[in-house]
Amino acid sequence: MRASYNNSYPTKSLFKTRNIVLASIAWGVLALLYFLLFSAKIPGADGTQSRAAWYVIGTNIFEALAYLSAGILCLRNWRSPQIVSDRNVWLAIGIGMLSYFLGGIFFGYTEIVLKEEPIVSLGDVFFVVTYLFLGVGMILAVASSRLNLEKWHWMIVSAIAAFGSALAWLISQQPQGVDISEQVPSGVENIALILSTVYIVSDVLLLIIATTLLLAFWGGRVSLSWRMIAAAAFSLYIADMWFQYATNWIPNYQSGEILEVFWVMSGVLFGMGATLEYDASKVRSRRTGGRKRA
Repeated sequence: MRASYNNSYPTKSLFKTRNIVLASIAWGVLALLYFLLFSAKIPGADGTQSRAAWYVIGTNIFEALAYLSAGILCLRNWRSPQIVSDRNVWLAIGIGMLSYFLGGIFFGYTEIVLKEEPIVSLGDVFFVVTYLFLGVGMILAVASSRLNLEKWHWMIVSAIAAFGSALAWLISQQPQGVDISEQVPSGVENIALILSTVYIVSDVLLLIIATTLLLAFWGGRVSLSWRMIAAAAFSLYIADMWFQYATNWIPNYQSGEILEVFWVMSGVLFGMGATLEYDASKVRSRRTGGRKRA
């Protein structure tokens, strides 16, 4: 009776794997079109150019819903006894996604509602928590995969680590003649510098772990989900590096530049990875159950 219920219910559900994946792709495409079509700055009454407030609000909505959905889907994997990977992996990633969602809400509130530069805000607390749990989750995934990488695999990991570290170091450098103390209040400067270092180091570490995951899980049905997770980490690195560059090198930078769409893509890809893992685990469980009954 219970088995019959489990087999029949998903066919009527809107939350089937196919529907979730299609909705995720559609959300990513809509976000990309939104950034491409409306990110241009418009001249204001005082002659300065800025992006429309409704556009910045829209970018925050795209990003927030992507990470909220990803968090829910990851926690669904954590609650599933059929999941192939360690359930703690998905718990950690899910908490990271929800933390990023909350961080984005506070970041957007500071920038849009309070109309202040969110150099340091309450959102940073949640962003730091995000990197902590994402790192733990992805390290657990690598540890449970029983790595069997060849020498050329490690060469690729080393090359990407070197490139990612060098790029992050170059971007983090302040332009000559620019005094950050003129841009931020006294006392906030040190906190901003520490947070910037934490983000850069975390991004590079996630990039290295993502590359290792990509190579470790290459091939097979279940591996497709981890390719999505690796791509999500790459997208997060791109968006973060752009933001570091923009805040350091572009005076009076305003959020909403096209490369920030990679934040949305990162959330979308994390959600897709969780969905594909859930579906693959469900299929494997059915096959195992069928062989046992036979």
